[in-house]
Order: sequence, then C-alpha cells, then structure tokens
Amino acid sequence: MEGSLCDLPAGLRGDYAAAGPDFTLPQDWAAYTPADHATWRTLYARQAALLPPHAATAYREGLARLDFTAGVPDFAEATARLRAATGWSLVAVPGLLPDDAFFAHLAARRFPVTRWIRRPEELDYIVEPDIFHDAFGHVPLLTQPDFARFLEAYGQLGDAAARIGALKPLARLYWHMVEFGLIREGGAIRAYGAGILSSSAETLHATTGAAARRLRFDLRRVLRSDYFIDHLQPTYFVIDDFSKLFGAMRDLPAQLAAARDAAPIPPGAAAPGDQPIP
Repeated sequence: MEGSLCDLPAGLRGDYAAAGPDFTLPQDWAAYTPADHATWRTLYARQAALLPPHAATAYREGLARLDFTAGVPDFAEATARLRAATGWSLVAVPGLLPDDAFFAHLAARRFPVTRWIRRPEELDYIVEPDIFHDAFGHVPLLTQPDFARFLEAYGQLGDAAARIGALKPLARLYWHMVEFGLIREGGAIRAYGAGILSSSAETLHATTGAAARRLRFDLRRVLRSDYFIDHLQPTYFVIDDFSKLFGAMRDLPAQLAAARDAAPIPPGAAAPGDQPIP
C-alpha cells in the first residue's frame, strides 16, 4: 500500500512535489540560511537550559553524543552516529507522512525528519512538526537501544493495525509514549517525549506542573486514552525503564482490537485502575 497526499491534511507547508514515492527527499543542508541556523541555535539554547533537571538521562546523553549545538544538523553526520549506536538512520521528508509511509520507515529503522525549520515568529508554537521538533525532540533517544527497538517494533505493527481498523489506538500509543512520555529516575519524574522536550511550556508542565496528572504506564489505558493536539496535555504516562516499554510490544497485537472496540477515555478523565504517581 503506497501513501498518498490525499491521506494528509490540506495546506501543509512542505515541498511534497519534490519528494519520492516513499516521501523522502534530499536534505540539501547547504540551502539552510544563516537565519535558519540562528533560529535553531535560539531554540536549542532555550530548551537545553531546561534539560538538566527535567530531561531523561538517556535523552541528555544522546543529545550530547549527536552534538546539535552549532546549527541545523546535517542528517548524514547524525546518521553515522546513530548507526554506530543502534543501527538507525535519518531521512529527510517534507513534513507529515501518510500512516503507511511512516510505519514503513520506522520498521526499517529509518526516522523521518522534516526538512524545513519554523520561522522566528513561531518559536513558541508551531502547528506542524518541523526539523527542530523532529531532530531535537526525537532523534537523541534513538541512541537508547530499548527505545530504538520499541520504535522499530511499533512500525512493524502498522500494517496489521490498519487491516483490523485499529490505527487510532496505535496512534494513541505513539502520542502518549513517544511524543509525551515520562520516565521515573531515582524518584524524580523526567521527560523523554519529543512533544515535551521541544516545548519549554510543556517541559515545565509535564514534569513539575501541579495541574498535570501523571499515571503509571498501563498499555490498555494508553490505547484508550484520547489527547489534545493543540493544548498542554492533562495526562501523562510514566515508565520506570525503557525495557518495560519495549516489553509491552509483546502484548500490543492482542490489545489493539480490544482498544478499538472499547469506549475512548476523554483527555484528562480518570478511569478505573489508574495509578497516579505523585
């Protein structure tokens, strides 16, 4: 099954006409302007200042290993470091991808990264994911072996989920545990999700905000939990170790159909069996 632009929202910013059948295109690193690199450095400096008390150790170690400080990263250089760590590579894409194209890349240990960077007036919020969200937010954790295996296994389940009409619960797993996941380290709550770590407001809200609900990771609960796409999240799920996240993939095929047929849990709502983490 090939992806189609018909599967994507209208009005996306990326240059989809230049992309190949798998939605990849050259990064063309030399085309980034001094203003683009300045925007990256501004975003990087702001987010990096929040990392020591708020970001997971594995994320911070991965970011240091990749060394994204100077400006917009070169995917070829980052890929060389990722392949040495976990066998993953980066591919440039115009932006959001159809589900099947996205799953195919993950299943082959290729992480799609949006080529363009946000404008200076969009430093605080951007509707579409850009290169800063994708590269700064997602890529450092691809150096963590258990998380890298989890993401590969996630991609491999995409076709099966589509065949049984269970893409919605599968998307919830990605949203809560890849974009907005938390981990407990030494009794403290740390963020590893890209949607958290690429946003200063979300970083503080998720890890220390009094209004946020933090629940112990439960696969069944996650697969039923709806979410906001344009507000701070009211509920986050917390793992104790990345190996537990990868281990949950063994149960995922059996849980997808049940989650598909169950009533969704609204964002921020409580559910029987919830285990809050102080």
